[in-house]
Amino acid sequence: MSETKNTKKQIRLPIILALAISAGIWIGATFAEPKSNQNDLRAALYKLQEIMTYINRDYVDSVNTNELVEFGITKMLENLDPHSSYIPARDASLAQSQLDGEFDGIGVEFGIIRDTIYVVAPLTGGPSEALGIQSGDQIIKVDEKTVAGIGVTNRDVFDLLRGPKGSTVKVDIKRKNQKELISYDITRDKIPQYSINASYMVNDEVGYIKVTRFAATTYDEFKSSIEDLKSKGMKKLIVDLQSNPGGYMGAAINMADELLGQRALIVSQEGKVDQYNQKAFAYRPGIFEEGPVIVLINEGSASASEILSGAIQDNDRGLIVGRRSFGKGLVQLPIDLSDGAELRLTIARYYTPSGRSIQKPYGANHEDYEMDYIKRFEHGEFFSADSISFNDSLKYNTVKGRTVYGGGGIMPDYFVPLDTTMNSAYISRLFNSDSNREFVLDYANKNKDKFEDMTIEEYKDKFTVNDAMLMELVEVGKKNNVKFDQVDFNKSKDYLRILVKAHLARQLYDDSAFYMVVNDINEIYQQALKLFDQAEQIAMAKDLTDVDLQEEEE
Repeated sequence: MSETKNTKKQIRLPIILALAISAGIWIGATFAEPKSNQNDLRAALYKLQEIMTYINRDYVDSVNTNELVEFGITKMLENLDPHSSYIPARDASLAQSQLDGEFDGIGVEFGIIRDTIYVVAPLTGGPSEALGIQSGDQIIKVDEKTVAGIGVTNRDVFDLLRGPKGSTVKVDIKRKNQKELISYDITRDKIPQYSINASYMVNDEVGYIKVTRFAATTYDEFKSSIEDLKSKGMKKLIVDLQSNPGGYMGAAINMADELLGQRALIVSQEGKVDQYNQKAFAYRPGIFEEGPVIVLINEGSASASEILSGAIQDNDRGLIVGRRSFGKGLVQLPIDLSDGAELRLTIARYYTPSGRSIQKPYGANHEDYEMDYIKRFEHGEFFSADSISFNDSLKYNTVKGRTVYGGGGIMPDYFVPLDTTMNSAYISRLFNSDSNREFVLDYANKNKDKFEDMTIEEYKDKFTVNDAMLMELVEVGKKNNVKFDQVDFNKSKDYLRILVKAHLARQLYDDSAFYMVVNDINEIYQQALKLFDQAEQIAMAKDLTDVDLQEEEE
């Protein structure tokens, strides 16, 4: 009788449950547990050892036991909550570098266009800039190994170009209008990463700060940005947290402290273990405790973004403008494991000053949790605040008596519907293909002299992306297999002009220049500029019990 060889999935499934139970109890072993739980732990660990011994000794095919254990750990954590996670050793350092505020590398922003690594820009102060590597350079070889045309991925690039400070990597580059490859021996160095991508004066009174994540350096960057804007006359502040996925809670707490009066509650957290029960209060004299504040959020604003916006809202310090935030109110503790892997374990829930949990509901099916964005879109939530219903049992009051709701994300004080009238499927395909990046790199290199003495203010006010430039972009798209759609193009033409102009501004100047341009089509930002009277009313009023700011504006 012939036998069918088991698939890898079939091999894994019989032991996942045992792995999940055993590994889950093992994690709890680091905490003080009742004796009965300790006995359960010993029994579970013994069971796991039995199973792994039988598999390793008797299973019909050779198996990688470490792979099986990692698979089991991952499935077990998925059964806990949507945010507990396991990061294998090979990925842990890269994940951590996203929050550290710096990494060791050669110092380039890169993109992969038609299976080739392009230098988008050498990072200021980095070793690549010092050696003369330029925007538009193509990286063909790394340490004599060809990396073009082999299906290289972003992860591959990180592995090839990042490394310990002081180590050297040889990079062969193809530069436009030069036949021979140019070789560079690059000594890696510390490369700073910035989490505040833009800070500028909108007008004589309004300052704008764009925060893209909450990393180790974010608070220092935020404080420096406010001090700089105040020196330029800032009296009103916009903090843009749109699509900010969060990061370190401490950064959000410290930033809130600069905006709130002393002893104001910022956030509290509660867990099973007493050591994780704590409250954070503003304790230092803040550098912008007076003057109206508006915080911008949307459906992509999560975690630390919700801590900061919730603290501002519940303390009636300013106005929250935009759309309901993501709804992540679970706190993860990063735990370094002995083999270099990392466990990020949910150890508490956090609560805004009014006492509301902003964690949206979740069940055993985490796919439904991840699809919540799509459900909100289909339900119409992005287009009408009336589509959102709140449970009266989750009603809370701010310091001055305004009603706010828990149960899933921060609901803004002023709702701004998503504007999709200018976008189109063709424009999305064009940008997803990296055609825009390729066009911008080429255009910037060909027209360096044109922009050499042009300030960002002159660029914003006077430079126009003309029809000829748009048609050049269309042709680049065709090379990248993006079929031209005349109807969509006509519909989105003005929108496309702004997008191209914004990305070109980033290439020519910096991230602040990008936001100065692209915010012209940011509906939440544009609405916020009209609402500072309401923001000031909230901050100055002694009692807001009977005030409905949304209805007043309408």
